Amino acid sequence: MALCAMTALADEVSFKASAPGQVIAGQPFQLTYSVNQRSKDLRAPEMADFDILAGPYTSQSSSTSWVNGQRTSSFSQTYTYTLVALKEGTFTIQPATITVSGTQYTSNGLKIKVLPPDETPAAESEQPAAAAQRQQQQASGAQAGGDNIFIRTVVSKTNVHEQECILLQYKLYFAGVDVTQFTNNTKLPEFKGFLKQELEQGEIQTQLEHYNGRNYNTAVLYQTLLYPQHSGDLKIDPAQFEAVLRVQTRAQVRSIFDDFFGSYTNVTRALTAPGMTIHAAALPKGKPAGFSGGVGRFSLKSNISTQEVTQNEAVTLKLDISGSGNLKLLKTPAVDFPEGFEEYDPKVSNNFKNTTAGMSGTKSIEYLFIPRAAGDYTIPAVSFSYFDTQDKQYKTLTTPEYTLHVKRGAGEEQTAVVSNYVNKEDIRQLGTDIRYISPEMHIRKDAVICFGSLLFWLCYLLPLLAAAVLFIIFRRQIRENADLRRVRYKKAGKVAQKRLKQAKRLMDEGKRDAFYEEIERAAWNYLSDRLSIPTAELNKENINQLLTAKGVSEELTQRVNDLLSTAEFARYAPTRSEHDMEELYDKTAAVFEDLKI
Repeated sequence: MALCAMTALADEVSFKASAPGQVIAGQPFQLTYSVNQRSKDLRAPEMADFDILAGPYTSQSSSTSWVNGQRTSSFSQTYTYTLVALKEGTFTIQPATITVSGTQYTSNGLKIKVLPPDETPAAESEQPAAAAQRQQQQASGAQAGGDNIFIRTVVSKTNVHEQECILLQYKLYFAGVDVTQFTNNTKLPEFKGFLKQELEQGEIQTQLEHYNGRNYNTAVLYQTLLYPQHSGDLKIDPAQFEAVLRVQTRAQVRSIFDDFFGSYTNVTRALTAPGMTIHAAALPKGKPAGFSGGVGRFSLKSNISTQEVTQNEAVTLKLDISGSGNLKLLKTPAVDFPEGFEEYDPKVSNNFKNTTAGMSGTKSIEYLFIPRAAGDYTIPAVSFSYFDTQDKQYKTLTTPEYTLHVKRGAGEEQTAVVSNYVNKEDIRQLGTDIRYISPEMHIRKDAVICFGSLLFWLCYLLPLLAAAVLFIIFRRQIRENADLRRVRYKKAGKVAQKRLKQAKRLMDEGKRDAFYEEIERAAWNYLSDRLSIPTAELNKENINQLLTAKGVSEELTQRVNDLLSTAEFARYAPTRSEHDMEELYDKTAAVFEDLKI
């Protein structure tokens, strides 16, 4: 029982160390150890990079409360050191130990960044009266601008490749002023030429940062991930923010209390974050055949639900593309299933997370197919190519091949034979015809066809001629249907019109995301069918080459490029109006109508 009580007590002990994450060299700060049980024998680590000015000072606090007849109490014991950093850099304070009820406990360690002190050569050369006047102006808020408060546009990099992720932050710097709040009157740029993915903005927190020879309190007001959609110099326009400052007023003193406490007022200050230019380089030439537009760092895994199945049973092949980069813009890899397999549209599920390091996560793709004939088949390897932003080169990932053994199902052979000759309706009708033949039927002599007559030969030749014509027609249809590219080419217009009707219905129902997804799918699939190229191998570069080779005008080719870019970007744009949806729908229908290839 005593051991159980000691274990329960040990589980309840909390011993923590805390200190500022950033401090300034030469300025005192406090290191605090707190424990929620009565303790003794605190042993602090050696701190060679810091001077201990004072401590440890010990304080205790306790409280008791009754809630619904139940008594709850809390206790806290605190040990406080006053330290000063001796030099700049990042230093580690090792864990401390303490004893509670005969048991020793260890705290967490701390990492502290020491910033250099402010550079004040101008202040050192000032006369005492001038320095006092400057300090009074700063205290009164007259200097609440310029170097005392401003916003910087901070980007992770300015030279990137297209589709490479950039972190953009609007960062507030302030010193010597009291910022009480930020207004909602914020005007952000449109970020033209970028795909934008906003990051969640929690509670604004401040930390120290040394910038241009001075230490500032800083706070990130807004941050987003940007993906350049084309090469060239992309300009980011300035952004507008507003902050509320608490400044001291020099009003006439009416009482001793006014003079003692001072008088303050709130002032709204407009702040402008400067613009920025991003230099986006085009992806290098020599793109692999299976390149799907991926830019970042990725890995590829695959698995199959079974490798032994009975014919006409469903099988699932799953691919997982994981990593960091432009995951939302990755195209689904194509799988070259063996002939005789019935394929279905792949099911795609995304599990992405946006952080300051970029977008990361997994894109899962499930391919459902049904083998219709028995035998042993090989499902070929699937390739996924991307541009590696760290190694600055294209890389191709490949899945293993899978061998699939398809067993013959019970009764499948007999069903196949029947289906080759006659269907069930024909069999039923044949039985009906035979049942109603009358045994008493007499054949008239004058109805007998004489051997060698013209009517005799016509009775033989006409069915043979009709059979030959039907054989030629059906054989041609079978040959044409076997050419899947030709079938897709002929049906591309009808399929596109069906997708447009579906998109129109989604637009009328206000389903914005589904509408843009349907428009984008319609455009890519239409071009894939018309140009006889799998969707996974399509990109804007080979589309332009093929359209030019087919004699499509430069103006129409540009319209096709604009349609693809608009449809792709609109899916992830933060807000789009109904007018934008109607305009995109009309533009898509016009391109389908004019693109006669």
